[in-house]
Amino acid sequence: MIPPTIPNLIERAAHHPFLGEHLAMGTGAHHDIALARFDGQELTSAYEPIFDISVHALAQSLSSGPEGVDRFGDELGFQAVTQRLDGPPFEVFDPFDRIVDDQELVALDRMSRALHAINFFGTQRHGLLFLRVHERLLKSVKYDHGLHFSTVLVSFGLNPSRVVIELPAAAVAHKTFLGYLTQSYQRYGFKVAGNLSNAGQILSVSETARLDFLKMDAATALRDATVKPLVGYANRLRIPLIFNRVMDEPQFVALQQYDVRFVQGPLFNAHYHDRAV
Repeated sequence: MIPPTIPNLIERAAHHPFLGEHLAMGTGAHHDIALARFDGQELTSAYEPIFDISVHALAQSLSSGPEGVDRFGDELGFQAVTQRLDGPPFEVFDPFDRIVDDQELVALDRMSRALHAINFFGTQRHGLLFLRVHERLLKSVKYDHGLHFSTVLVSFGLNPSRVVIELPAAAVAHKTFLGYLTQSYQRYGFKVAGNLSNAGQILSVSETARLDFLKMDAATALRDATVKPLVGYANRLRIPLIFNRVMDEPQFVALQQYDVRFVQGPLFNAHYHDRAV
């Protein structure tokens, strides 16, 4: 089966009344990517790499230049970032906080997720696609979380199992709600990641909320000296732990001392973007 291209997927999106109204191919220098139009803005996708650094020995310094990105390891996947077409790389465009109407919030979230899926799968990227879900969206949709997006992906000929729905820390803090959300998204074929606001929050994760991934802010974990216990507890749960927002080389080197496996953040974005262009 021939993988779909971005134009193929935009054509399929045209059959969805809402998506067909907001998604289109770019023009000019952006003719090869999908765009979304919202509130007078043209939005597109950026992708932050998530590296498995256990794959290669990474004792060498990053200072050798952008070509050194190959020494980070293999990509587990990419986290999608919504940004303005005219904005700088990886500058997040987040209109959610100024939207009052819940239904408009749901519509914008669905548009953004479809946009990122089209740009991701349409360029035959490998690995997993991580998509954040807004806390208010989880409260606005009362049941069957994941049903709508799974239906859209299947209609596009895409596999939901390559998509990771990333839950905010506020959802992870509520054990019962976390269990319900995780099971609902997984029922419709998705993988699920949960963000931790602090190390103690990992105790909310149990067999009733069998997450596929955990994510923790690298700076917070290093500051609180909780990297080692977090890695140990996540290993006991057998849930891969991703340290995100890695800002610089000293943080990266510090994380390596604790057998950290997965990393993500601005440090890697810069090198990865330089290589990509």
